[in-house]
Amino acid sequence: MRRGRGRGPGGPPAVGHKLWVVGGWISSERPAGARDVRRVEGWVLPGLVDAHCHVGLDQHGPVPDDVSEKQALTDRDAGTLLVRDAGSPSDTRWIDDRADLPKIIRAGRHIARTRRYIRNYAHEIEPEDLVAYVAREARRGDGWVKLVGDWIDRATGDLGACWPRDAVEAAIAEAHRLGARVTAHCFAEDSLRDLVEAGIDCVEHATGLTEDTIPLFASRGVAIVPTLVNIATFPRLADAGDAKFPRWSGHMRRLYERRYDTVRAAYDAGIPVYVGTDAGGTLPHGLVAGEVAELVTAGIPRVEALSATTWGARRWLGRPGLDEGAPADLVVYEGDPRADVRVLSAPRLVVLNGRPVG
Repeated sequence: MRRGRGRGPGGPPAVGHKLWVVGGWISSERPAGARDVRRVEGWVLPGLVDAHCHVGLDQHGPVPDDVSEKQALTDRDAGTLLVRDAGSPSDTRWIDDRADLPKIIRAGRHIARTRRYIRNYAHEIEPEDLVAYVAREARRGDGWVKLVGDWIDRATGDLGACWPRDAVEAAIAEAHRLGARVTAHCFAEDSLRDLVEAGIDCVEHATGLTEDTIPLFASRGVAIVPTLVNIATFPRLADAGDAKFPRWSGHMRRLYERRYDTVRAAYDAGIPVYVGTDAGGTLPHGLVAGEVAELVTAGIPRVEALSATTWGARRWLGRPGLDEGAPADLVVYEGDPRADVRVLSAPRLVVLNGRPVG
């Protein structure tokens, strides 16, 4: 039985002055006859959310379970207690049986066009098979399916859309029929209108948003997960591709240069923005605090950036925050994250399923 006494930053559902953890659950009332009490003071947030993460994946493809475990532990110790796994070829269901590891919402395995994505990551298929594979991953996942919406097209030497409009319309309709939401990897501009008008629910990265497509996203309520800590790698990728794909390299640099303006314009237009790191490919795990700081650098107000990795992200994913009777998944900080989001990089206490971890 643990009592955290603290102040919960920013808007509903904010923490009150006193919070109790009883038998693994959150309570606003001190239980009668409580004796074994530990008092902790600090600033309390719901367990952080990384809404674009890959447990069970590295730069070469699937990894053994012991590596997946280390990835999950790294995220947990950084305060990330809920992960939306945005595509993994590994079976990580065993993590669900571990009370000491973050909770995962899976999107199954990436679905990509043949030879249009990173080797060993995705199902690589042609458009006529897209509906069947979306149905397969919708049944395997936890309410999400992940498409690769664009990638480099070797015929043009630049980023290009992967799927014809009729294929994505049919695939998204099938996912929705099965109760799953659909998201897509998209760096460039070309695929966005078709995906949104076909009914997609979210777009990852979304660096190709423009003044033409931002209103469309806003009117349809399509969320974005910008993964700015990943977009920071674009100049290095562009340098490596200069000799073979100069058009692609130039395009990647332009997307990088306008990244903050793109995210701020999306936020100002009312597009829902959530925190995701893209950890697990070439990036290490545990970067959620850095991504929150990047959103603030882009011009998103601090409290809204906190919401994008806490109460707002949990509501979007259908998981509770610091609600009465909810599982006690929370993080305690020494300082007020509303004043400086950098305090997220140093959790004082991480509590998962009512127990201190890490």
